[in-house]
Amino acid sequence: MTASIDLYWSFRSPYSFLATKRIREIEAERDVKFNLKIVMPLAIRDPKFFDSRGPSWLGYVMRDIFRLAQMSGQTIAPPNPDPIIQDMATASIAAEQPYIWRLSRLGVAASDSGKGLAFIDEVSKVIWGGQPWTEGTILADAVDRAGLSLLELEKTITPNADALDTRIAQHDTELRAAGHWGVPTSVYKGEPFFGQDRLEVLLWRLDQENVG
Repeated sequence: MTASIDLYWSFRSPYSFLATKRIREIEAERDVKFNLKIVMPLAIRDPKFFDSRGPSWLGYVMRDIFRLAQMSGQTIAPPNPDPIIQDMATASIAAEQPYIWRLSRLGVAASDSGKGLAFIDEVSKVIWGGQPWTEGTILADAVDRAGLSLLELEKTITPNADALDTRIAQHDTELRAAGHWGVPTSVYKGEPFFGQDRLEVLLWRLDQENVG
């Protein structure tokens, strides 16, 4: 029987982006199914979370994600634009957040279509590849590569925004109930595995249960 793994993932998380390649490899190699559950970034869910990070935190994260990209044979660049509208000098979050809500709703709709992993893979590559992803057909082309239509997804999310937002909020509730709050987090049989560096621990757990 195919093993079911819940995957909590955010478009603003560089670690979520860097994990996606390996997640797709695992799904291709093993008899497992990752159930994509889009959550809003912590900047939206819990803005005060970053108040205690300290002045060195952002510099460390930038260094870390670039070396992780190199180690995993990927490329990464600052998003253009950032999916979150935020004053990086003050860390203040704008009241209106059109980019991240659109992306998150599209991600849920893509997951419902059965192509969620392909969608987040292709879309996050253009976001975290430094491309001006809101311009021209860049986003639409990425969605096409995932085997979906941006126009059709937009038709789905426009009249159902409230229901999709409720589901996104529920994903956050489920994630915290599983024992974590960050992304990416994989949850297998109620056990959370937080971070792209815990995917190998997840594989170890699957091996213990002879999940091929």
